[in-house]
Amino acid sequence: MTATARRIVVIGGGIAGLASAALLAADGHEVDLVEKNDRPGGRAGSWEHNGFRFDTGPSWWLMPEVFDHFFELLGTSTDEQIDLLRLEPGYRVFFEGVADSVDVAGDEARNRELFESLEPGAGAAFDDYLASARSAYDIAVQRFLYTNFDSVDAFAGRRVLANARQLVGLLTAKLDAHIASRFRDNRIRQILGYPAVFLGASPDRAPAMYHLMSWLDLADGVRYPDGGFVRLPEVLEKLAVENGVRIHTGTAATAILTEPRQPTRRWSSRRDRVSGVRTRDSTGVECDLPADLVIGAADLHHIETTMLPPHQQSFPQKWWDKATSGPGAVLVFLGVRGRLPELAHHSLFFTSDWGTNFDAIFESPTRVPDPASLYVCRPSASDDSVAPDGDENLFLLVPIPADPLLGSGGVDGAGAPVIEQIADRAIELVADWASIPDLAERIVVRRTMGPGDFVADLNSWSGGALGPAHTLRQSAFLRAGNTSRKVEGLYYAGSSTTPGIGLPMCLISAELVLKRVRGDRSVGPLPTR
Repeated sequence: MTATARRIVVIGGGIAGLASAALLAADGHEVDLVEKNDRPGGRAGSWEHNGFRFDTGPSWWLMPEVFDHFFELLGTSTDEQIDLLRLEPGYRVFFEGVADSVDVAGDEARNRELFESLEPGAGAAFDDYLASARSAYDIAVQRFLYTNFDSVDAFAGRRVLANARQLVGLLTAKLDAHIASRFRDNRIRQILGYPAVFLGASPDRAPAMYHLMSWLDLADGVRYPDGGFVRLPEVLEKLAVENGVRIHTGTAATAILTEPRQPTRRWSSRRDRVSGVRTRDSTGVECDLPADLVIGAADLHHIETTMLPPHQQSFPQKWWDKATSGPGAVLVFLGVRGRLPELAHHSLFFTSDWGTNFDAIFESPTRVPDPASLYVCRPSASDDSVAPDGDENLFLLVPIPADPLLGSGGVDGAGAPVIEQIADRAIELVADWASIPDLAERIVVRRTMGPGDFVADLNSWSGGALGPAHTLRQSAFLRAGNTSRKVEGLYYAGSSTTPGIGLPMCLISAELVLKRVRGDRSVGPLPTR
């Protein structure tokens, strides 16, 4: 626990904001959290309609040890807070022009057999690939994820130096080339390459270092929280409140307040320090919350460019003009009458020409790929609470360019025409490839979301669905830092900053903020109680 309690305001009630607030309050600080929406959760939201309940964001539970460690910091455990189900199969993959789908299992041994069946000799290559992935993953967790890169230890640890040549090679090579040098079968290449999309990139744009992701799903398995992913923000909110956090929903932060600091030798480069946060509630009433520290856990672009004057911005608009956004997305929520055994809990649909698909999303000028690789979640395969008895809940995600001008979604086809057309094509593709010819006729609930919704609901930069892409120049210590260079006492958390995109990364980002506040420069996870 800290020796000096401080007043802290956290901006944004997503996973990173809730986690930061809970950790800081447990450390003895006085914490207020402001969230512009009516309930916390951010991207990990929920929507209910006619007996169906949909998660509106994350749907893959990977890196379970990160969740375990986070809950231990708060004196509890994952098992005490959330019931996790291990999925079997981990996921199903459909390939364009290939009659048979492939089930990826929840354990390493059976996936080795799968790879060998798809390409003779690939079993041995699979062993080597996963061994490398496990090694890279362990190094990342111990040296690169739980560090603010404010100590030479992050770069010069014994294990880092011993593996320096390998690490440099993995950082400078691309993931797709790394995979192609080891496997010939296109199905295997796509199974190993798709995790790049989780990172807001593509296999030909992400560093080969991210092959470490394959250790998670091919060996460690995929899990699902019973009751849906909305359980995570619910639990984080409960733990935050139990530790004394005051949560203000329906309250938008409009400005970060500062006061001049007298220049000293130590602080000569920082002209001001935080003094509070100005807020506006749903009725338009403004209020100033005093603060010794401010944690910006909302979209970093929004915080920097709208809540600070230009001279206080560490990441001004010109910085973002050179940055690379992850993809946008069209999300489609479908309530379907009758069962859909053709689909697993997670199903991936891969087009044969990935290069063209990803170029459409990331290259300029961008365009909506057609056909588009896409992802389908069927949580009703594992959870009876998300759909009426005998019916199915489907969540479709179609990666598209991060462009708010494409529009927003709506209920029952009321979204922007281009968003609804993308949804229609996705439904047709799933029906065709998975052999469900009457899928469209069985839909009784339909809602879509597009890049415009990500801007309106989450203040997302460029309407991106995930955050800045994990390209080489936007990974590890090259990613936007989590402390302001212009304003003392201003820190950042969430997918925009280190360590990056995803639920586990957001939890780690909260721990990195705790380290900043404590003045802790250690490398690796904090010791638990």
